[in-house]
Amino acid sequence: MSKRAIYYDTETTGVKNDKDRIIEIAAYDPIENRSFVKFVNPQIPIPLEATAIHHITDEMVASAGTFKEVGAEFFDFCGADAVLIAHNNDAFDKLFLEAEAKRHGLTIPAWPYVDTLKWSRKYRSDLPRHTLQYLRETYGIAANSAHRALDDVMVLFQVFSQMIDDIPIEKVIEMLSSSGGANLSPRSPPTT
Repeated sequence: MSKRAIYYDTETTGVKNDKDRIIEIAAYDPIENRSFVKFVNPQIPIPLEATAIHHITDEMVASAGTFKEVGAEFFDFCGADAVLIAHNNDAFDKLFLEAEAKRHGLTIPAWPYVDTLKWSRKYRSDLPRHTLQYLRETYGIAANSAHRALDDVMVLFQVFSQMIDDIPIEKVIEMLSSSGGANLSPRSPPTT
């Protein structure tokens, strides 16, 4: 059975998955052209320095469900046949998903993951930076509200779709897990 690519992102109270919490989670399913975005009540205050980045306040998440509720909805949205794709997934988003699931007694489906930051570093080593916003600019994608989960997801979908062109997601997973560099050259951005 082929896997469905689900692009996702989280916004959090900080960068330490052992103490910080997810406060917003979003996903996009390009096959069915549907999206998921929900605030999460972290049950702890959101530090001002985090709010300064994503502009999410305690008031905005006060009436939201906890991760136990929202996480279960997110898992249902993604389905069992998904490949989850996020920028800096392996060092951030996946770790937060795992920590929140454990904290709330949820079982994460056995999804494969694609970290687009690792892809960019491996197959676009010609670029000086690999942040999502730098890639957005490089590939000529219009700006939106960076550091809000669904906006970042939609930019990621556009960037990664251009980066991999028509490479099937199963091949992307295989290429990321193989050692070595650019033995297959994904699409470069248009030159200006």
